[in-house]
Amino acid sequence: MTDGPPLIVTRPEPGNAATVERARVMGFDVHAMPLFDARAIDWSPPKPADFDVLLLTSAFAARLAGPGLAGLASLPAYAVGAATARAAEAAGLTVAMTGSSCAQRLLDDMTSENIHNILWLCGRDRSEFDARAASLTALPCYAVDPAPVPGEWDALIAAPAILLVHSARAAQRISQLVGDSRAHLSLVAISPAVAAAAGDGWRDLAIAGHPDDVAILAQARALWHKGAK
Repeated sequence: MTDGPPLIVTRPEPGNAATVERARVMGFDVHAMPLFDARAIDWSPPKPADFDVLLLTSAFAARLAGPGLAGLASLPAYAVGAATARAAEAAGLTVAMTGSSCAQRLLDDMTSENIHNILWLCGRDRSEFDARAASLTALPCYAVDPAPVPGEWDALIAAPAILLVHSARAAQRISQLVGDSRAHLSLVAISPAVAAAAGDGWRDLAIAGHPDDVAILAQARALWHKGAK
């Protein structure tokens, strides 16, 4: 597959390296172009008795929360995506449900089970969700900051390429970086919300069927075959 358009992976580490390795095994001409860096921030765990469940929408919450996460281990965890669920379990949490779509869909499923008080362990910069009749308390434990644009970026996006986008903030930054010169670029988003944040004008805009690497790389492979024709 290396004779087709290159694949650009924009997510932060350590996820970037994992995606790059999977893509390389699949035969992509893959390039690691992380546009953000993730880091832990100070936080204090509340009393778990004040909440029914713990919501995790990113694996970073489990990876970067630090020792304070142990104080919330009594709460059943609800995770968006298999990677987040794996990170939660590795951190000592018990995962009650893994959402196979987006955070809003998982929240809808949670509130339909009469879950009333949700503690959302999240990033400093985050999307807004509708918790319906439940109470959703956001508790930031990490931050994802813009990283310097990699040196190869301009050359890679000057020609046809496929970009993988794992967050709405990444989609917005990519949109700003490429400007109006995007008709030759294809983009694969991890969710409908991420695709919406990318805007219009791309050669192709595809959405992964599930919020995980398997699904996003499957869509990338379909676009690769289309671009290689």
